[in-house]
Amino acid sequence: MNELRSKVTLEFERRYGTAPAIVTRAPGRLELLGNHTDYNEGFVISGTVTNATWFAAGPADDGICRIFDACHDKYAEFPLAEAEKKVDGDWVNYVKGVMQEMQQRGAAAAAFNAVVGTSLPLAAGMSSSAALEISAAFALAHLWRAEFSDDQFARIGQAAENNFVGARTGLLDQFSAIHGRAGHLLIIDFRTLEIETVPFPDDVAFVVANTGIKHDLSEAYNERRRSCETAAELLASQDDGVTALRDVTEARLDAAKSHLPLRVYRRAKHIVGENARVIQARQLLSTGNIEAFGALLFDSHDSSRQNFDNSCPELDILVELGRTLPGCLGARLSGGGFGGISIHLVQAAAAATYCERLATAYSTRIGTPPTTMTCEFGGGAERYV
Repeated sequence: MNELRSKVTLEFERRYGTAPAIVTRAPGRLELLGNHTDYNEGFVISGTVTNATWFAAGPADDGICRIFDACHDKYAEFPLAEAEKKVDGDWVNYVKGVMQEMQQRGAAAAAFNAVVGTSLPLAAGMSSSAALEISAAFALAHLWRAEFSDDQFARIGQAAENNFVGARTGLLDQFSAIHGRAGHLLIIDFRTLEIETVPFPDDVAFVVANTGIKHDLSEAYNERRRSCETAAELLASQDDGVTALRDVTEARLDAAKSHLPLRVYRRAKHIVGENARVIQARQLLSTGNIEAFGALLFDSHDSSRQNFDNSCPELDILVELGRTLPGCLGARLSGGGFGGISIHLVQAAAAATYCERLATAYSTRIGTPPTTMTCEFGGGAERYV
């Protein structure tokens, strides 16, 4: 049995005196290319990692919902009748948001006991929030005898984040968590929700370097999204074929530059460029041109730094160091940005040495080492009854 699954199961039995009725797992993800393109109806390359969140749950007969975080020693409880009450900054908001969205879609809520545990870094850009949302949604659907399709589960998680937590995030994290495939990358079209899977080569790996800087995405994320929507609206007023930045080419955007506020233009330039990079990467991956694929990661980070303003000095240093270290093929920030992680495409045989060299070089510059790990791509969310 997976070590973390065993931990949450045993903790559930110890706390509540019975075995859980359901145990679920939802993975984190790495966004490899396609930064902030999901809510612009664009394209993303992602992969679900073996690091995941586990959620053990069972019914409670006293109207109280209880959740214990076995990895961070945090406990929360609230009456079922008060589940709609949000507490700013509280991690339980993600579960409460899921509860609200499931009820709005017809689920009959009931109180529950739960234990959660995760091997994902929190607020780092590996979608720990979506992993909690999907693992909770899978577990509560079982307890509440509610049925939803995979895409509905993904939208429940997204809506919880949008409507309850208050961050206007796209569908990437939840959709990836559900549809992940071991040993493969996902190329997702966020207009059609079509997925193409691409095997990930065995001779390369992704190293994750975590700055340790926690990001609160809500306001920064919302501002970026508003800028993208403004750009799409202004461009649509000149071309009725535009409904989202997905429809805009780099040439079309540059031709309209004088009609857009500079900040709006720069935000749009990042999104349009990211979509183009994903399309190019699809071809490169199909032909095995990993070196050129890696170069796109560097290009993506440059655009995040120059156009989207969602990097930070620590992330920039990690990517800058990556360019100088042997075995690195590409690097960029991953996820929402504003802190969190950078990802580094490296030769698999050199991954362990690369982690050590990167940590040493970064520590020399910053004073504290980043947390590094080599990620493997695992499967999507699961239920264990």
